[in-house]
Amino acid sequence: MFSLNSNLIGIALATLVGIGGAATTAKAQGSAGIPVASLPAEAQGDARAPYAWTDFCKRVPSECRTDTREPERIELNAKLWKTIVSTNNSVNREIEAVTDEDHWGVVDRWDIPTDGKGDCEDYVLLKRKRLAEAGLPRRAMLVTVVIDEENAGHAVLMIRTDRGDFILDNKRNAILPWSQTGYVYVKRESQYRTGWTSLGGAQTPTVASVQR
Repeated sequence: MFSLNSNLIGIALATLVGIGGAATTAKAQGSAGIPVASLPAEAQGDARAPYAWTDFCKRVPSECRTDTREPERIELNAKLWKTIVSTNNSVNREIEAVTDEDHWGVVDRWDIPTDGKGDCEDYVLLKRKRLAEAGLPRRAMLVTVVIDEENAGHAVLMIRTDRGDFILDNKRNAILPWSQTGYVYVKRESQYRTGWTSLGGAQTPTVASVQR
């Protein structure tokens, strides 16, 4: 969990956009065990980047560059899906969840957790780094800010594919279509420049429980 301005939470909760029954159920499977596609999560203009992301980018600029020569979406197949699932599971298992206050003595710090400890955005950065090293285009893997089931700021990794947009989350091992997480979507990295874009506070149906 990281710090999210209370005014931003209020604005997002006040501008929820219902998805209704548009998404398929999380258990629905397509060919080769890949989930059925969900609706894409559409961007709605520029947004201010989290300040801790800006600080991280100053320290590790290679992790923040946008290469528009890369594809915007991954052409998903069984091999890539297996890589995504195994990476999500392994990072969730390897990293010990600690707050930035306990870890670094600051409210919010983003980093790749080389010491085996971190909070939500650190899980995200490590997952993206490993998937990029496995050959997946970084441009299609976006750090995303949501409001979670506790009305708190939370970071997840959104992977954009030709089957829809999926969420890798340190709160669960299951990889869900973005529209089935129960989160409110605030903003994500831009796919067109080094910066962020708004998701307009899109709301998704509530997930009954969070399971690892």
